[in-house]
Parts: sequence; C-alpha cells; structure tokens
Amino acid sequence: MASSGTSQDILSARELGIVACKRCTKASPAGTNRCPRCGHKLHARDPHSLQRVWAFWIVGFICYIPANTYPMLRTQTLFQVDESTIIGGAVELAHYGAYGIAAIILFASVVIPLAKFWAIAYLAISVTQKVNFSNHRRQFMYEIVEYIGRWSMIDIFVVAILSALVQLRTLASINPGPAAIFFALSVIFTMLSAQAFDSRMIWDVQARGRPRKT
Repeated sequence: MASSGTSQDILSARELGIVACKRCTKASPAGTNRCPRCGHKLHARDPHSLQRVWAFWIVGFICYIPANTYPMLRTQTLFQVDESTIIGGAVELAHYGAYGIAAIILFASVVIPLAKFWAIAYLAISVTQKVNFSNHRRQFMYEIVEYIGRWSMIDIFVVAILSALVQLRTLASINPGPAAIFFALSVIFTMLSAQAFDSRMIWDVQARGRPRKT
C-alpha cells in the first residue's frame, strides 16, 4: 500500500474527475458546463488567467513610471510653489532628519511595488516554465503578494491626510500632484493582476511531473 505521507500520492480534484464551483463550492463531475446548484459556469482552471495577469501587469507597470516621475505633492505657500516626487519627497524628509518616515515611504512606494511586479511576473512565468522554487514557496509568495496589496496605498493616504490638515488658505496649502492618480492606478491594476492569477496552476506543474500508476 502506498504511503499517505508523501505529496506524490495525493490526488487533486482535477485528477479525480471533479470540478468545484467557485461561487457556491459545489463539486460536480468534470465536463459539467454549469453548476447544478447556482448555474455558474464551471472550469477546472481559469482558461484566461494568464492573459488577464499580463494585461493588468503591463498597465500597472506603465502607470508606475509616471507615478515616480511626476510630482506626488504640490506645496503652495504665500511666495512659492514646491513640487515633490515620491523619491524626492523622501530625500527631503531625510534631509530634515525624518529618516524613519523617509524609509517607510521609500519601502512602501518603491521597494514593495517593484517586488510585487517581480513576484507576479515570476509566478506567471513559473507555471509555464521550469523554475527552481518549490510549489510551497511559490504558493507562499502568492499569499504574501495578496496580503501586502492592502498596504500599497500608503502614499495616497499620506497625501490625502496632508491635504486635509494643511489648508491655511492664502498662507499655505498642500494638494496631490498628478503622480497620485497614476500611483493609485498602478496599485489597483497590480492588485487586479494578482487576483487574476489562478494559484491552482502552481500545483499543476507537480501533477504533470507525477508518474502515471498502472
């Protein structure tokens, strides 16, 4: 009898000829077009998952470029108007001794978005080509990308709070620059790209490499 402790002996629902409805979770035999309970269209894998992943990824990356080149914050005083990009604002904060805030802004606005772009692209490529990462590590990477998505709007929150607090009429005012719109769009499309990825495809690689039993 085969040992039940190895992953090689665990069969997926797809290999057992079962497909689950993503809306109501009812299991049906493979080949069923519509869920008998709720009528939702059934498919073992999202047939257009990777196309949507790459489409949202490309749009998000395109929006991320002007988000870092256009001014994020426009500060207007009685005599002058100052505009700061994300990196420029962080450098200015560090110049005035706010190293912690500058580090948080750089990490949340530069490091995390670039890491998300890399992780999503790596996951999309890994389901079509052989990679060194194990399935468990790639699944963990996907869960991290999903989890940190909610924290990607920190720049927008900071700009919104500053705009609401620092409004001294003719003396000083702070308003969001055009980069805020592009940054928000970049975050939204990156989140949509991550959500479009069907994580079940990660484990299909292992299923394809499993030897058939006779």
